[in-house]
Amino acid sequence: MTDRRLLKSNGRVADATLKGQATAARFVVPVAMRVVRPVAPLCDSVEAGAWRRTRELVLHELFHVLEIAGAWVFGYADRDGYVGYMARDALADAAPIRPTHVVAARQSYLTGVPELKNGDEILPISFGTALEVAGPHEGGRWAEVSMLRPQPDRHETVDTTYAPAAHLRPIDEVEREPVAVAERFIGTPYLWGGNSGFGVDCSGLLQMACLACGITCPGDSDQQEAGLGHTLPEGSAYRRGDLLFWKGHIALVVDAGTLIHANAHDIAVAYEGIDAAIARIAAQGDGPVTAHKRL
Repeated sequence: MTDRRLLKSNGRVADATLKGQATAARFVVPVAMRVVRPVAPLCDSVEAGAWRRTRELVLHELFHVLEIAGAWVFGYADRDGYVGYMARDALADAAPIRPTHVVAARQSYLTGVPELKNGDEILPISFGTALEVAGPHEGGRWAEVSMLRPQPDRHETVDTTYAPAAHLRPIDEVEREPVAVAERFIGTPYLWGGNSGFGVDCSGLLQMACLACGITCPGDSDQQEAGLGHTLPEGSAYRRGDLLFWKGHIALVVDAGTLIHANAHDIAVAYEGIDAAIARIAAQGDGPVTAHKRL
């Protein structure tokens, strides 16, 4: 059965690569666009009162548009092919910027003045935000960056702004290990479908950590359980970087007795004892560990 989250078709339109494989009125070549908000939800529907956030994209992430219908567009995320609907005004033409760096801190910000002590209003931005850096300022403290900004008439422009250089890493460099990345998010609020430093769920935390380390990772926990790593025999010792799966949940092993996960119990990203988490999750009716996997 085809996973609807990855099927690049809504019946009206489908990606041109699906011709002969899917039923649709039109087959189109997608148009690459970039997010112009700090965080923008990817939704499973556009029906009033029925839509829900399934995942999120952050500033300058790529989204491949298959259909524009009024205030909404239909398409899929570049990072993992996840399909859904986004607000039209959350996107702009991708061409004007070519990202060179990415935000490596959990959160950062953009400011119009490259000075530590200034009164300019800031724009908060998340881990994973891609930025085109033009050059340094104030002895390398600040990076001059380009930011896509849609205008009311929808003629997108590029603004010059500044980000703390210490919060950035070159886009072609990868982090060393997913757990170290996940630990950067301790205390981040739990948010169903969240994929940012402002709010994240269990699968979003794992995906951000893996992608930062150059590891391909799908968006939802069931996809991650099916597609990541190899399953270890029952009773295997826990090792840093291992993954523990429950039905609808994922955690990363920090050490032999501790895990880290974004969870609804703490409403945050938190450490928890492995044995305590297994007992608590079973007691609340969500069952046993379904897989112990190693990347």
